[in-house]
Amino acid sequence: MGDKVLIVGSGGREHCLGWKIAQSPRVEKIISAPGNAGLSWLGECVPIKANDIEALADLADKERVDITIVGPEQPLADGIVDLFQDRGLPIFGPTRRAAMLEASKVFAKEIMSKKGVPTAEYRVFSDYDKAIEYINERGTPLVIKADGLAAGKGVTVAIEEEKAYYAVEANLKQKVFGSSSDKIVIEEYLCGEEVSMIAFTDGETIVPMISSQDYKRVYDGDEGPNTGGMGSYAPAPILPTEYTDFVVDKIFRPTLEGLKEEGVEYRGVLYGGLVVGFDGPRVLEFNVRFGDPETQSLLPLMKSDLYEVIRATVEGRLSEIEIEWDERSAMCVVLASGGYPGQYATGMDIKGLENLLNQKDVYVYIAGAKYNNGDLVTSGGRVMGITAVDTDVFKAKERVYNAIKNIHFDGIYFRKDIGYKAIERYL
Repeated sequence: MGDKVLIVGSGGREHCLGWKIAQSPRVEKIISAPGNAGLSWLGECVPIKANDIEALADLADKERVDITIVGPEQPLADGIVDLFQDRGLPIFGPTRRAAMLEASKVFAKEIMSKKGVPTAEYRVFSDYDKAIEYINERGTPLVIKADGLAAGKGVTVAIEEEKAYYAVEANLKQKVFGSSSDKIVIEEYLCGEEVSMIAFTDGETIVPMISSQDYKRVYDGDEGPNTGGMGSYAPAPILPTEYTDFVVDKIFRPTLEGLKEEGVEYRGVLYGGLVVGFDGPRVLEFNVRFGDPETQSLLPLMKSDLYEVIRATVEGRLSEIEIEWDERSAMCVVLASGGYPGQYATGMDIKGLENLLNQKDVYVYIAGAKYNNGDLVTSGGRVMGITAVDTDVFKAKERVYNAIKNIHFDGIYFRKDIGYKAIERYL
């Protein structure tokens, strides 16, 4: 009998994780909760929400799951790993206290400050008047962040003072993110280009992935409101491989040491959202899980068995692992519902998917789509990610946008310029 794996979540990241896990010869069955249409291609989907951690533990116990893999951040912040460990259920991800690296901007900043991790200068405020006074003293540009989780919407880049005032009022007076707005971090605006570096760690060994870059803004040219991510590509030339040791030694390792000094062991993936400026990489934020949609660009380039890497991480033997990577480039473009990230319609028929499912080096990762009487229809803002792999970023871009021409649904929207920063760097 092969292994059973439970994947928690319902997005494109989780479909991609399931797709890669299913390639392992050790894995016999994949269960997803709640899953989506794409994950249903890989195995059983059980209608349990990702934040119903007690029900998820009962499911893992009943199904005798060998490892549970958590996609989104909320169940990690809620303590799903602690609960599973208390019940003797193997699970991949950090504990509740370790997940505070993402769940509390203040906690993350304090760890970085204590250990000398390169990041933006900052101040923490819970008092409205004192925050406004600081903005008047400091001047803009500044970045204002809600302390807690805010579904990717808790960060305001304020070029003008009026925007900074608005962000402070929205958080500290209006409590737009509930208790996540009880405190705010006001920090310096870092000049440079954003890039993501994600690593596996068992608390001792750190095994980095290749670099990637995602595109958060909804419109071409990085205009418009932030989204969950409109596309990504890997590797990112702004962070060449010679920087990897710096990120591991000066960012990831001191952060893990800082957590240990607080009595916290970190196991899982550690995601560094970085800004690379003239003085090298500095930390914008930490996430405690796989990125979305960076995962959809990274995993198609991973030649090693992801399940074996995850098992080694959970079992504390990551030092035995070396990950082999495809030397080509991958690009993911997200197809969204018109109006996203604002109001959008659902239930639109999706046509043409069958034209891509057997194309070489083209992959489809479902996010917001479901089956309705046998027909695949839209059910979310981000509907799916299309990923293509080719020899370089230019060819990967050409391949992915040609693939997208096959897909049709009412209101389809996608950015036309994913990868432009890499392409400009090579021109």
